[in-house]
Amino acid sequence: MIAQRRTLVVDGSATSYLEAGSGRPVVLLHGGEFGVGAELGWEHTIDALARRYRVLAPDMLGFGESAKVIDFNDGRGLRIRHIARFLELLGVDSADFIGNSMGAINLLVDATSDAPRLPMRSLVAICGGGEIQNNEHMRALYDYDATMDGMRRIVTALFHAPTYPADEVYVRRRYESSIAPGAWEALAAARFRRPGAEPVAGPSSKRAYERIAVPALIVEGACDKLLPDGWAAEIAGQIADARHAVVPQAGHCPQIEQPEIVNELLTDFLESKGRQA
Repeated sequence: MIAQRRTLVVDGSATSYLEAGSGRPVVLLHGGEFGVGAELGWEHTIDALARRYRVLAPDMLGFGESAKVIDFNDGRGLRIRHIARFLELLGVDSADFIGNSMGAINLLVDATSDAPRLPMRSLVAICGGGEIQNNEHMRALYDYDATMDGMRRIVTALFHAPTYPADEVYVRRRYESSIAPGAWEALAAARFRRPGAEPVAGPSSKRAYERIAVPALIVEGACDKLLPDGWAAEIAGQIADARHAVVPQAGHCPQIEQPEIVNELLTDFLESKGRQA
């Protein structure tokens, strides 16, 4: 990977990010599972896009090498505001955004809000936006106990191919990231609630998608264990300028499991939107 790791202090919070290439900015937002960060989430994507674009892949707050900060009142909002401010400090006033899982949900939440904060030129949502299924794979993500076996269950949930949870080196990479100082605590704390309080509402596929005013690509993994079949077409059908794609033989992280297919989808989408600008 040719990306350079840099650090920027954003309103007092150290923010680590990967940067590569030059030209039109493309921002990559990783998922929200324990142990993930910009490098693990986008290691097969950054170089492919950096041939044509300036790629910025931040570790969101609480993840990777960024500050282990959470907001118990509005954790998602804090991360969205933080990315907006991060880009402002870098002088980026317009960008194409690509998100996976939580990163994709954050993009859709912002783009459908009354007052979007992110300077979106276009958006790509990869496996983020449908209703998370209440099954053993969802529970593996939420009930992680900071053990290798627990991380293997997360990896099993994320990928279609059984080679990923069987790969001890890969599982350990994610495990080591998940137990870095403050990493487990930041994510686990986001699930705390006082006794008797109502559970926090989960991500919803029902949003004001008609508000999205930028070109969009919604990407589904054909073998996603966490999201139902057909969710991408359903959401794309509610956005004026949107298309959808289903990546074969891929689970919840198709940009990792089928990088050649996804990189082609991304470059074709970005190039077509560049020609329209």
